[in-house]
Formats: sequence, structure tokens, C-alpha cells
Amino acid sequence: MNARLRLMTVVGARPQFIKAAALSAAIGRAGGIDQILVHTGQHYDVNMSDVFFAELGLDPPAHNLGVGSMGHGAQTGLILQRVEELLETDRPDLLLVFGDTNSTLGAALAAAKLDVPVAHVEAGLRSFRRGQPEEINRVLTDRLSTRLYCPSETAVRHLRAEGIEAGVRRPGDVMFDVLRSRLERLSTPKDVLERFGLDAPPGSYAFATVHRAENTDDPARLGAILGALEELQARGLPVVLPLHPRTAKLVADRDVQVIALPPVGYDECLTLAREATVVLTDSGGLQKEAMWVGTPCVTLRDETEWPETIAAGWNRLVGADRPAIVDAALAARVPTVSSASPYGDGHATDLIVADLMESAREGLLGDKRG
Repeated sequence: MNARLRLMTVVGARPQFIKAAALSAAIGRAGGIDQILVHTGQHYDVNMSDVFFAELGLDPPAHNLGVGSMGHGAQTGLILQRVEELLETDRPDLLLVFGDTNSTLGAALAAAKLDVPVAHVEAGLRSFRRGQPEEINRVLTDRLSTRLYCPSETAVRHLRAEGIEAGVRRPGDVMFDVLRSRLERLSTPKDVLERFGLDAPPGSYAFATVHRAENTDDPARLGAILGALEELQARGLPVVLPLHPRTAKLVADRDVQVIALPPVGYDECLTLAREATVVLTDSGGLQKEAMWVGTPCVTLRDETEWPETIAAGWNRLVGADRPAIVDAALAARVPTVSSASPYGDGHATDLIVADLMESAREGLLGDKRG
């Protein structure tokens, strides 16, 4: 092992850019790590990628693999191939991945095949739906990883139930670090609303996002969700809906009767969520962020990797059932009793970096039995 830890961090989707920015800041504070940032290009739209690097102060990636959009098998395979080539030329001591995308699994597979240790941030999350691509990605990545960083005690228990205990740590949720660091710098609600020409003052609208393939690729589910959002709009609750590129293509021939926006930046998303009466989403991250900014959430899925948000009273699962969506949104209230965050104290990135450096010093990164 070199005197300095040579770390290759692979990102490919918008939430991973945010987490990588927080981790890079922690690496800078600690010193002792040389980071090689790789962008697979899984999210390649400027509004989904470049703007996030600029907004978050994240240095441009050392490598952009330009993979782009394609089927799961082709995309994962191409990521595996191109990351493998980088691993052979850049020769890092460790590869780090976030979450559950095809970039996560493709990069982890490439590293494991070359006997490069893998660190997985957001390990142990489970929806228990094996037909869900994200579930396959996260389960397999956990099996390939040497260091597994869990955001919650629930995630630790999931790994333990699968016989994975070596190298497991619970630093908390990296996204909680990010949110705490950015809340004070958010634009005022008035600025954000005026920027998009929204005739919906703070506290008078619902904020919605729809992007998961299980919803967008199923015409019946997508139709039910959009119908529910339109019904809320018609019943006097304006719905602000930034359109993910995938969703925008699918509804291009439909005049969706909501307040449709282009994709928004991370700070704008947080501001819109904070000032809404309710958040409706199929995003994993936004379920937690809604809780953290004090807005009740209605999740447009049949399961969640974040059951703590439901237990705390901030989140309701409704799937793609139109009446259930409408009823839950209109009935959404801030819980009367709110417990402490189950996702750590906002210092997850510092704890991860400290553990990586200690593990490198002790020679644990190459031993998957930890």
C-alpha cells in the first residue's frame, strides 16, 4: 500500500454527484488521500450532470466514460469494460461507489475481477423486490465490497441477516451531511419561485418528482400518477413537477395539467421541497430530504429502502393508486412528535474517510473477511 491512499471514486447519476462532493470535501479536510473521480456518463444531460458539478463545487472528473443511456445489460457491461481499463492504467488502491445504479454495480464488478478492494457507501439498503434493477445492483455490490458503509441501523441488520458482518460500519447518511451544510445557503423561496415564473407562493403547492423506471415505463402506473397530480391541481393544490428527461419524453404528447419545470438543481430542489405543503416522489433521496426539511412525503412506490421515514411519521407509501395518492396528499400533515434522525449526526463523510485511512494503515482493504 502506498503512503497515500489512491482512491478511485465512480459516479454516474445525479444523487451520486452530490454524495461525491461531500466525500471530496471530507477528503480535503483529512488529507492523505489522492482521489481519481470517474463519471460514467450514465446521466449525461447538462441539467442532470454539469450543473450539479458546478453548483456543488465538485472538480470536473478526471475521466468521463460517456456511456449514455441504453438497456441495463448493455449499460452495465460497457461501464464494467471502461472502468476495468481505467483500473489497469490508474492502479488505485481502492474503488469507492455510491448507492444502487448500473454505474455502482458495473464499477464494483470491474474492481472485484481485478482484485481491487471495493467500498460501498449506502450499503445494506433493501426493498426486497428482486425484480427491481436497483435491488439487484445493491445486493450484488454489497457482496463484492470490502468496506460497507451503512446509513442506518436497519441497513446493518439487513446485512447481518445475509451473513455479512466483516467490514460493516454505520457512519450515518452522507446526504444528511450534504443537507446540513447547504440549508443555510439556499435561495429564498421567492427567488426560486420567481426564477421559474411560478404563481404558487410558499406553503401553497405540492412538489412532485417522477423518474423511476417502474413508474415511467409502465403506462398504467404513469397514467395513474399523472392523473392524481392533475386531480390535485384541479382541486386547488398546485403541483410543481420538474420533468426528468425520461419522463419528459414519455409525456411529450400529453398536455399535463400541472406546473411543469425543466430539471432543477439540488439547492432549488431542496428549496421547493422545504416550502411545499407535501412532497410526492418516487425518489429514494427525496423521501429523506423531505423529512429533514420538515415537509410530509407521499411516496409513489410500493416499497421503500428508507422505512425509518415511515416509522417517524413523515412518509406514506401509496404506490401508483390514483385515489390513494390524492387522499394521502390532501391529508398530509407534519407529525406531532418527531424523533431524532435515524441517519446519523451529519458527520458521515468524515467517519468514512477516517475508516478508509485506518483500514489502509492496518492492511484491511485487501482482506474481504475484514
